[in-house]
Order: sequence, then C-alpha cells, then structure tokens
Amino acid sequence: MSLLDIRGVSKHFGGIRAIEDISFSLKSSTIMSIIGPNGAGKTTLFNCLTGFIKPTKGTIVFAGTDISGFSADRVTRLGIARTFQNIRLFGGMTVIENVMVAQHATIRSNLFSIITRTGTFKETERSVRETAYEYLEFMGLESAAEHTAGSLPYGAQRRLEIARTLATGASLILLDEPTAGMNPLETDGMMQMIKNIREMGKTVIIIEHDMKFVMGISDRIVVLDHGVKIAEGMPKEIKNNPLVIEAYLGKEAH
Repeated sequence: MSLLDIRGVSKHFGGIRAIEDISFSLKSSTIMSIIGPNGAGKTTLFNCLTGFIKPTKGTIVFAGTDISGFSADRVTRLGIARTFQNIRLFGGMTVIENVMVAQHATIRSNLFSIITRTGTFKETERSVRETAYEYLEFMGLESAAEHTAGSLPYGAQRRLEIARTLATGASLILLDEPTAGMNPLETDGMMQMIKNIREMGKTVIIIEHDMKFVMGISDRIVVLDHGVKIAEGMPKEIKNNPLVIEAYLGKEAH
C-alpha cells in the first residue's frame, strides 16, 4: 500500500496552469526527488501537498485519508511536515526552543496547568526538552542547543529546520532545496543525514537542483516541466530519458 497517492492534481491561478494533472504514488521509507527547471511547478506541488494552497482539482491521499484541501495545520497533525526554500526559523529563540515549539501538536497540557505550572505541565515540559535535544543530537546540533538560531552558520540553520520537521512526529518529510547554498562537504553531510532519516522509517520528498545529489540519494525521481509530469523512474532511467535531458539535465546528465 502506498503512503501517498497523488491523483490528477492541478492548480490554476486564474488563466495560469501552475501544475496540470500530476499523478504518482510513494511507498513508505522511500526517498523521492522532484526536479525540473525553474517555474516547473515543484513548489506549487509542495504547497498543495502541505495544505498551504488548495488544488484546483485532483486528490491527495495520505495514509488512506483524502487530505485534498485540508489546512496546513491539519496536514501537519496528520503527519506531513516540510522545510522551505527560504529558511524560516525563529531567529531570536534558542536552537532547542525552535525544536520544542515544533512539538506543540503533541502537548496535552491544558491552560490551567500552564498558568499554574503544575506537576503535569513541568513533566511535559521536561519530556519535550529531552525529545528536542535528541533530535538536535541526531542532526549534529547538540552543542549549539542554547545558542540563538539566528547566530548559526547557514548549513546548521538548514539542519535545524530539518530537526524541527522531525520533532513534529511526521512520517512524511518534504525538503525544499535542502542543499541550497551549501559547500560540497556540507552537501555530502546532508545526503547522509537524509539517508539516516529514511533509516528511521521516515519517507522523504525532496525538491533539489543539484543533480549529483539527486542521483546519489533518490529511490525514485519525478520530473516536471511547465507544470506537467514528463517522466518518473529510478535515477538511471531518468538520467537517460531523452525528454528529461532536453527539458532539464542537458549535457550534464552524461
């Protein structure tokens, strides 16, 4: 059974067809990359999957539930979390506080316990902090736990964003250009971290322009061009697909 089924999803903005009739399925514990030239519709598709915009038509089925048109917070509670192309951290908060905030959907303390700081609230707060620290360790950020998020180097901020998505408890993680702005060493580290996330039993979808990274990490690749899916397959199949080479990869694919 597929974890995610995209069926004929389209999004129109007036007369502009940002994506048209996109369909694919994704199994659990899989890494899929979505590639294509600028303006191909990749981020629009991410926005539809995560509830930031509602598809014009088509269905999105996640873990057996039709989530088409669900709000972003409801989608997150169901188990889908994302990062953004432009980093969106709480720069004035500490690194660990950024991760703790992401666990809000799992916190069950009521208003009275928060105001009076009852034993239940304190126990919940302790548990949330411990869990947040575990995610920071996983992403190699434990030494920066009490630093402000805005003071971190760029690559570390990217990793903090991913730690925050993991802290939501999501089973499907969407990463929008996770290696953007990174040097080769940081990119190699990110590749290994994403593979480790899959080993946790998570499923990952990536938007990425670094073709070496895409070919090295993906189980499957979906290719968009002008809002339409033109290819889908394993990295080797995509690399040698004439339509893909013409639309996006060009001579670099060889």
